Amino acid sequence: MKKVTILIPCYNEAQSLPLLYDQLKQLADTHTTYRWEWLFVDDGSKDNTLNCLKAIREADDRACFISLSRNFGKERAMLAGFDYASGDCVVIMDADLQHPPSVVPDMLRYWEEGYQDVYAKRSNRGKESFLRRRLSLLYYKILDKTTRYDVLQNVGDFRLLDKKCILALRKLRESQRYTKGMYCWIGFKKKEIVFNQQDRVAGTSAWSFFKLFSLAIDGLASSTTFPLHLSTFLGVTCALLALAYMLYVFVKTILVGEPVQGFPTLIIVILFLGGVQLLSLGIIGIYLGRIFNETKGRPVYLIDEAEGININEL
Repeated sequence: MKKVTILIPCYNEAQSLPLLYDQLKQLADTHTTYRWEWLFVDDGSKDNTLNCLKAIREADDRACFISLSRNFGKERAMLAGFDYASGDCVVIMDADLQHPPSVVPDMLRYWEEGYQDVYAKRSNRGKESFLRRRLSLLYYKILDKTTRYDVLQNVGDFRLLDKKCILALRKLRESQRYTKGMYCWIGFKKKEIVFNQQDRVAGTSAWSFFKLFSLAIDGLASSTTFPLHLSTFLGVTCALLALAYMLYVFVKTILVGEPVQGFPTLIIVILFLGGVQLLSLGIIGIYLGRIFNETKGRPVYLIDEAEGININEL
């Protein structure tokens, strides 16, 4: 009998977990042709999430959990789940029920047909502002145009991954992670499934605009060197424009003379070139910062406690 692991990263989801558990239990009790494992990863929650997970574990031994020593971020929490998931396939979903468990049987059906990455594409983005929705779509278009592999647009972490995909993701140990890009980078046989994203059943999202912007920067820096090429292009363009302007002033001075003037123009040019230089230095700094963090060689995450898994396996 094949085993299915449902991986659920959690951060301050104490209000959602009882509702989620009811739906997971219904899903498992209905589809008895599979063995089920629910792997919760508590990413340093500050509310009652850990106690809720312990209560679920006591009530149902199909549930197990990992509690990280602090908040490392969702990307690293998912890696902890990848490391200790024991199923023949892994379904990744959020704890707030925006990813409905009712979609999982369709994912399993495509998995049985031989697909190794069954990803759920959102037909809508729920209660999301117009600006945030447009910026998200623009970001994915930029990412798709600047990488050497196809980037799936309007697709999040809700997906089913075969064991082969999980083993491949375990090998990618960078500390500053962008897992959505990694799903595309590893390849394997993919299948799209469309679903309606639900609204949160409880609590508030931990993803502020600033955190999403930071994640977008991490995604670009992790997936492409396009920003470095862009800074080079800006530098070359400015140099060519400066050369052309110099030749223009030189020829004009020889032919008709040039009175002392142009102070506003001079200030504008200096500010423009200074802005381009600072932008280029900032882009280089982002990549240097990533190199600095990776060369430390620190563990990607640390486990405080766990139940239902053997944390000495790795």
